[in-house]
Amino acid sequence: MEGAALPRQNQGSMEHDLPQRKHPAHQPLVTKVNLSPIVFLTVCTKDRKPLLARPEVHPLLISAWQQAHQWHVGRYVVMPDHLHLFCRPACHEAENIRSWMRYWKSVVTRTWPWPKEKPLWQQDGWDTQLRGGESYYAKWEYVRFNPVRVGLVGAPEAWPFQGELNILEWHEP
Repeated sequence: MEGAALPRQNQGSMEHDLPQRKHPAHQPLVTKVNLSPIVFLTVCTKDRKPLLARPEVHPLLISAWQQAHQWHVGRYVVMPDHLHLFCRPACHEAENIRSWMRYWKSVVTRTWPWPKEKPLWQQDGWDTQLRGGESYYAKWEYVRFNPVRVGLVGAPEAWPFQGELNILEWHEP
């Protein structure tokens, strides 16, 4: 079970702690000739505060992603305390995803209209490079049903905090 630790070792016990990852392991992108990878990214608010799913926040996020032009954002869903998005490098020499993520998070933070809610973000995010068209489709289906699974809406289409900024087509080699 991920994240669960066994009881600490004490007085001759054979039990020990399992290592726990404090930060995600950001793997380098695997690129194929003339094909850009698609990355699935999850970013959470600090202490999972429910700050994001508001009409005033949605345009702040979109604006920040558009300003952070090193990567293209495709489909996304903004939940109250986290967001999921699919992205791909905008050019061959695009900055790494961690730098890009720090940039747009700082843009949102600077334009945040409620200063008492800061800090906004957990330090990092979780990124996974997709390996095929089927995984892209399966991940999107999972993501778009998040608001339904937690009882925020009855159907994925009813959730107002989602969209697609760029079409990220999957190209099989």
